[in-house]
Amino acid sequence: MSDSLLFLSVVIAGFFLIYGIQCLRSPFMKKEFYRYGMGDRLRMVTGIFQLAGAVGLLAGIYYSPLGFLSASGLCLMMTVAFGTRVKVRDSLNQTLPSFFFMVLNGYLAYEYLLLVLSNLQ
Repeated sequence: MSDSLLFLSVVIAGFFLIYGIQCLRSPFMKKEFYRYGMGDRLRMVTGIFQLAGAVGLLAGIYYSPLGFLSASGLCLMMTVAFGTRVKVRDSLNQTLPSFFFMVLNGYLAYEYLLLVLSNLQ
């Protein structure tokens, strides 16, 4: 595993640990999910998936298939988040973080996939 992949995995995992905790505990996030037209149940599920994705990215440092699955799942989650932000007509500043993390997780998934495939040979 390259140093850049390790660094990016740890940094993104850190962000999603923070986001997951905020999603589960923050009154602001509760209001945001209602603004998106989503309820508490989806907010809780999202927070749990964010935490699981973060842990999976960290575990992926040692077991690359798990890193691939986690990065892919977070990429999909951020794709839905980006679509939601566009749907509710959020500003560019509100929408860019979801796009940014969608792209970063897509890149991580690709890099982890290359690791998985190279280990098969």
